[in-house]
Amino acid sequence: MQDLMVFVAVYEQNSVTGVSEALCVSQSTVSYCLKKLRSSFEDELFINTRTGMRPTYKAGSMYPHVLTILENINLCHAGAPAFDPALQPATFNICAPEYFEQLVLPRLLRNFALAGLPVMINMQKLETDIPADALRDGSLDLVIGFGPNFHRNHGDFNARTLLEDDLVCVFDQRAAPLEKRLSLHTFVERRHVFPTPWTSTTNMVDGWLAQQARQRQIVARANSYSAALKMITGTDFILTLPRRIQRLLADEAIFDHREAPNGLPGFTLDMQWSQSADQDSANTWLREQVIKACAEPQ
Repeated sequence: MQDLMVFVAVYEQNSVTGVSEALCVSQSTVSYCLKKLRSSFEDELFINTRTGMRPTYKAGSMYPHVLTILENINLCHAGAPAFDPALQPATFNICAPEYFEQLVLPRLLRNFALAGLPVMINMQKLETDIPADALRDGSLDLVIGFGPNFHRNHGDFNARTLLEDDLVCVFDQRAAPLEKRLSLHTFVERRHVFPTPWTSTTNMVDGWLAQQARQRQIVARANSYSAALKMITGTDFILTLPRRIQRLLADEAIFDHREAPNGLPGFTLDMQWSQSADQDSANTWLREQVIKACAEPQ
């Protein structure tokens, strides 16, 4: 590369001395580079005259190609241009459960608005399985799901845990039991409303109850947390919610909560993306913004 830089500099300045000063190398180094170039291209390239170094016909034909080579090398060194959403509108496609839409997405959009960024988010509801094909072909930028081990793992995806949460039991304020932490007996004796986070016959609560050789009575399955809260109003039903969602949506003037039975496991919110998108600057920027939004205090 140094030889090619010397070639361009001599072609443009017609002077070995000037090239030496411009490239901060010795005149002997310039002469050595020219010697190697002459040998490689089997041509004198530059002829020393009273008016300076005059390029040969071959040097003249080489010059634009050498410029292109150096420009491409510099592009390789610089890498792909960093994504800047302030320069043009950007649209991202994310598949996630309602938990993400209620808790994280509002923060994400607020941050974009405050920064004046023309960024649009298209949401797709998470179903039973991770939409692996859509993530691989780029139809989806990110998939957000629950963990650990709620969905089948894919070896060609990268993953990161965004936050941790646990479950609490929510009641109509007038029907809340006295005990601060529910016993397993109280938990299964009450009737339950179940906010289904995805289309599935299994979930973290009933899976845990099955391990205790117990089961609960579900009187309704709701499509959203807000609808489930309305369903328990004026009843003695239990609604088991993520603690962060309970703090966000369950109005303390209407609802009360108790700690879940000992042993009921918590969960994580995990982000997945394809390895092919790992080096994509726009995808990297989006992941950074999601991580930042998850780290903000509720």
